[in-house]
Amino acid sequence: MTIKELIYESEQALAKNFALADEISEYNQEKVLKAFANRSIAIRHFNGSTGYGYGDEGRFVLGQVYADSLGAESGIVSPAILSGTHALAVALFGVLRTGDSVLCVSGMPYDTIRGVIYGEGNGSLKDYGISFDCTDLTDDGKFDKAQIQADMAKIGSSLKMIYIQRSRGYELRDAFTVAEIGEICDFVRGLGFEGCIFVDNCYGEFVEKQEPCDVGADVAVGSLIKNPGGGLAPTGGYIVGKEEYIDLIGRRLTAPSIGNEVGSYAYGYRLFYQGLFLAPHTVNQAIKGSLLIGKCMEKLGYENFPKLDKTPADITRAIRFDTAKQLCDFIQSVQEASPVDSFVTLEPWDMPGYDSKVIMAAGCFVEGASIELSADAPVKEPYTAYFQGGLTYEHCKYALKKMLEKLI
Repeated sequence: MTIKELIYESEQALAKNFALADEISEYNQEKVLKAFANRSIAIRHFNGSTGYGYGDEGRFVLGQVYADSLGAESGIVSPAILSGTHALAVALFGVLRTGDSVLCVSGMPYDTIRGVIYGEGNGSLKDYGISFDCTDLTDDGKFDKAQIQADMAKIGSSLKMIYIQRSRGYELRDAFTVAEIGEICDFVRGLGFEGCIFVDNCYGEFVEKQEPCDVGADVAVGSLIKNPGGGLAPTGGYIVGKEEYIDLIGRRLTAPSIGNEVGSYAYGYRLFYQGLFLAPHTVNQAIKGSLLIGKCMEKLGYENFPKLDKTPADITRAIRFDTAKQLCDFIQSVQEASPVDSFVTLEPWDMPGYDSKVIMAAGCFVEGASIELSADAPVKEPYTAYFQGGLTYEHCKYALKKMLEKLI
């Protein structure tokens, strides 16, 4: 079978999957448009500001449009937030206080946040006397309710936050669906928990019709150079949720005496608004690209997640290889198919925040933007590549041809 035939047969087999992705995209596009209309977005909201940014209507309303789009009461969107990890750190330190305890019910969080939690002498949660425990998932990658209940009882009255990581990180499990997140929110509330339910929502925005705050989460956090920035946001992060928590987090982002009253950005906010407008469609393109790559790799015998009989819960796809060379060849093919730096030969390197060498393909218009076509992997067994993004389905398809040329 030729590469062209393999791709064509895979596309035909995915017709129902693609139709569902289109339905979700249309629903979310209407949701975002209604958020824009509800907040009466006008050209003036795109204007920048300088200095303190008092009365910066564009900044304030942008946070509210994000909150409306993501099912929350209030929101912060800031170009000063540099990454998903930064957004998570700001939110955690905003909500938590010395003596508080956190229980992560989705297993150990991914590498870059571990230094925020457990670091020694670097200003981590641990340094501030905040404990962070983890409940392992079941063998099939699901929430372990019995163990969660036992761990909550063990921690006792100091438990102030339930933490959920939606995406798989560098684990071979499926991302959690919004329904699964809602179920665990109901479960811990049923046990009497009254604190903050906190969701790392990275890679999951607009993949489904609902978001974590729609189903019981109190705070959801993400990066604008992932899904919600639509490929246009040049930087930034968002934090949405209940107003009481957003107020606390704003006082950590700026200063306790100032909160969300200040914040300027001289370059203006058009790309942040326009990126959010495009996000449902852009995510749809990435999902279709992920499905096609998954189907072709499955036909070639490569194990990958999520399985094609499931609706994806985020934009990432994990693909397992037999050797380090196959893994690196796959990542290199993504780089070669990129519009930027396609000529670069990738080498594994000691990336800050990770415990092994990492190889990363990211020939992006916005540096490190994982809503753009990108792939990365720790170079260790099991040799698993983590693929995400694609601003257009056509780009994903082109990259797939490059991948298959190396693998077949």
